[in-house]
Amino acid sequence: MTANSRCSVAEPPGLETQRREIECLLRDCELRAGDTWYVVEHRWYEQWKEFVESGDQNSSLCPGQINNTQLFEDLDSYHLKERLVENEDFVLVPAQVWHKLLAWYGMVKEQPPLERKVVDLPSTLKVEVYPVELFLCLHSNMDNITTAQFSRTDNIQSIQSAMCQAFSLPHTSECRLWMKSSDNNCERLRNVHMSVLDACLSSGMTVIMETRNADGTWPSSRPQIMRNSVEDQDSYRGQPGVCGLTNLGNTCFMNSALQCLSNTPPLTEYFLQSSYLEELNFSNPLGMKGEIAEAYADVIKQMWSGRHYSVVPRVFKTKVGHFASQFLGYQQHDSQELLSFLLDGLHEDLNRVKNKEYIELRDADGRPDQEVAEEAWRNHRRRNNSVIVDTFHGLFKSTLICPECHKVSVTFDPFCYLSVPLPVSKERVMEVFFVSLDPYAKPMQHRVVVPKAGRVSDLCSALSEMTAVPATQMVVADLFNHRFYKIYTADESLSCILDRDDIFVYECGARGEEQVLLALYLRERSHYRDYGSINTTLFGHPLLLNVPRSSCSQEALYHLFLQRLARYVRVPEPSEESEGDEDEDEEELYKTQTNGISDGSVTRQEVVSDGSITRQEVISDDDEQEDTAQAGPSRTEACRADGPGNNRHEDVAPPPELHPEHLRAPPAEGDVHNAACHATTKLICSGDASPTLGHIHARGEASGDEATAVEPPTSQCDAAEDDKKQEEACPPSPPANKGGAKTRAKKKKNRLFTIQAVNCNGTERDMGPDMSFSSQPYVALDWDADMKKRFYNENEAEKYVKHSSMDVPLQHTTVPMQDCIQLFTTVETLEEENPWYCPVCKKHQLATKKLDLWSLPEVLIIHLKRFSYTKFTREKLDTIVDFPLRNLDFSACLLRKNLSSGEPPSHYDLIAVSNHYGGLRDGHYTSYARNKDNGQWYYFDDSKVTYAREDQIMTNAAYVLFYHRQDKMRKPSLAAPSTSTASSSSSSSADATPRTDNSTTLTMETD
Repeated sequence: MTANSRCSVAEPPGLETQRREIECLLRDCELRAGDTWYVVEHRWYEQWKEFVESGDQNSSLCPGQINNTQLFEDLDSYHLKERLVENEDFVLVPAQVWHKLLAWYGMVKEQPPLERKVVDLPSTLKVEVYPVELFLCLHSNMDNITTAQFSRTDNIQSIQSAMCQAFSLPHTSECRLWMKSSDNNCERLRNVHMSVLDACLSSGMTVIMETRNADGTWPSSRPQIMRNSVEDQDSYRGQPGVCGLTNLGNTCFMNSALQCLSNTPPLTEYFLQSSYLEELNFSNPLGMKGEIAEAYADVIKQMWSGRHYSVVPRVFKTKVGHFASQFLGYQQHDSQELLSFLLDGLHEDLNRVKNKEYIELRDADGRPDQEVAEEAWRNHRRRNNSVIVDTFHGLFKSTLICPECHKVSVTFDPFCYLSVPLPVSKERVMEVFFVSLDPYAKPMQHRVVVPKAGRVSDLCSALSEMTAVPATQMVVADLFNHRFYKIYTADESLSCILDRDDIFVYECGARGEEQVLLALYLRERSHYRDYGSINTTLFGHPLLLNVPRSSCSQEALYHLFLQRLARYVRVPEPSEESEGDEDEDEEELYKTQTNGISDGSVTRQEVVSDGSITRQEVISDDDEQEDTAQAGPSRTEACRADGPGNNRHEDVAPPPELHPEHLRAPPAEGDVHNAACHATTKLICSGDASPTLGHIHARGEASGDEATAVEPPTSQCDAAEDDKKQEEACPPSPPANKGGAKTRAKKKKNRLFTIQAVNCNGTERDMGPDMSFSSQPYVALDWDADMKKRFYNENEAEKYVKHSSMDVPLQHTTVPMQDCIQLFTTVETLEEENPWYCPVCKKHQLATKKLDLWSLPEVLIIHLKRFSYTKFTREKLDTIVDFPLRNLDFSACLLRKNLSSGEPPSHYDLIAVSNHYGGLRDGHYTSYARNKDNGQWYYFDDSKVTYAREDQIMTNAAYVLFYHRQDKMRKPSLAAPSTSTASSSSSSSADATPRTDNSTTLTMETD
């Protein structure tokens, strides 16, 4: 039965017979390359199973005809939906099962069967649910494009036949195919017997067919869509090896590793001389049938031809992903991991040993080290003999000592690179803003040193030493977009706080059971008369206040909040104390939509011991006046001032619930000016010497893939990532409360703002009788736009001063390379996950292990382990390693001291560096490399190449170092180019930011 056949539905057997037959076929089937399977809609299949298990032929569970409608995007093209999940959206059945189900139940009219092939992918057999979908066109008419699907096991010949049929060309036509990717790069498909998978064809690519002309010529040696003509390529002549690599999408890690290997002279010369052709090993089961070696050779020959500005390593990238699935797709990876895979793959593809013999390893058993080392190296070369071994392999001495019986086991193991640890600091530097309880003091930026494995309480203690404020009176919070993203508890780990977080530490005074910590937001109201709604927008800096629970009425809170904002909020003058009915309509509209204070009365909200607002009391205007008189002086008397710059502490009498000891005298005018003189950031337009905090709430452009703090129990937010921070930055407008009563007074006192209960996002909370807050209540001060403009000094609110600790420049820790080598050879105890089996004790032991260097290769690769992972922390180390560019001497590190006359020396010169900028989960890779022909250093940043000076190479971004032994290095055959134009480029050796464009650019991306 063909895939498109429509057979008449035969009388199906009994339900039990159906069930047994299908179960038997499913039990005996297995995936075999080339077999045909079918896709069936999951719901239909499950209903059929229930139907046959019911045993009732007349049951309503009968599934009817096979219907895959839910799997298609539309019923015109019958194109399969993307991202369907097996056993949730569909099931796969073998051909025998499909034919029986089709014969018994038939299929919905005009619906095509979803026939799929089993393909043999590297190390796995898989039903190809999503075949490769290609765009097909003729070179003579590229506007006429058709689509077709092909299995990854189909060969190029099948594509050619399909194109001849689609475009009505005779099958005898002499034609050739080109593969065009999305960036207009084209490659000839020469081998028509190669499979779609091996040809690196993927969905979305275009295949172009051209037919030979009558005069025997081809219409084009290349399709016209190629950006650079053949003449342009022929006319360009550049320095061989000085060639960029196009970033295909997060492939900077691959480009960095390739540039380092490209500038390794012995390996590059081996490929340029085509010596690899004689040593390709197609039969090695551990290799890649020579494909990795050939793909790498193609890249090297293009880069060293001197005819390309930039090379597109697409085929190489596809080959790497084909044989190492971890590099599939376009995710960011580690350059050292790719380097490890590539060196191993090149070794296996070029291994001169065709049939590896089995060799039983022997322990030293007291024999001399020299004898054991020579035996280990001979055994290694009997199974591994390639240019990679000749160039990169050295020998370790590994010593294990059993802690119980003290058995000593000595072995010699080969290595391809050294992964050396970096000293890990136990402290970290944090920058925080301290907000004093004194309302007239500007926030002060501090730089404090805290333990890496410390807690929030350690941060408070360190800040307490600078501010003389007890650590127990501090609350630490993460601010984002004018709100508290997280309020930390004292026992939380500091690892939850990232370096890019904006951390504010608030002085909140002594706290007790009779006080509640209020989180205070500022919001601006926007009125929309036409739509009958009001929108609120957060602005300014949120605050944390410690308020007595017994004095949480709206009137008392209003004066308390006004006092807290005294530095940048101007209190109304007596002439501004009252207003008429001019804006009452808008005010009434707002109050009917929120739980604010009604026009004619004041709603008092009481906060009880659990922090919840449980009682609302509406008092009249007379009551309000009486309550105000009891609470203290009027607002006019309490907050008489000309403006934010003229507020005086002694002019303000606090309400009774604000204890006098909570207030401090404002700093003298000269003191504020002196503290502000240390600021080095952008000043505000008014010319004041204090920097501003405007940048704090613009955060959100940094990468969000790093771990962020988890919301504590005291927070009402579930957001845990930076991208979620951005989503929550603009809360929706509250719904209208249509049931609110309107009352209007002829005259009323002019409040600057109204107080609203909100959630942690700054949106309204229901104030019903059953509503209660958590232990962390949030309130918002809602400002009318006109009031905000008249009484809120935004420039003053954004100012801050810098503590003297900010003037001390951050010093990057510098360690000599020799210290890293010594750490590498330090005795360590094996971890519980990796014990050693002691042949004497006959059990696994946590033995001590020591590695020593016995012999070093011609090219030594040193991997600096900048990414530190422990049970408690994950971090990237920005330590600067002081590595020499010339004459790195390993003689003191080699265990073998007495070198014979034939032994090589141990002095090395640097030839390449792979750099990593960024953090744990994001970043960018570049490389420095020394050209073997002219001796000039270059900086490679994907497709862009610039001159580099030797004093720019040592940075805290250095990740993988390539050293060439001095006795094998040859003098440059060409004079170094003039770099006078590049000499203006400067970069600090401690600066771990990618280089800018101030260096002379030598190449450009051309593809």
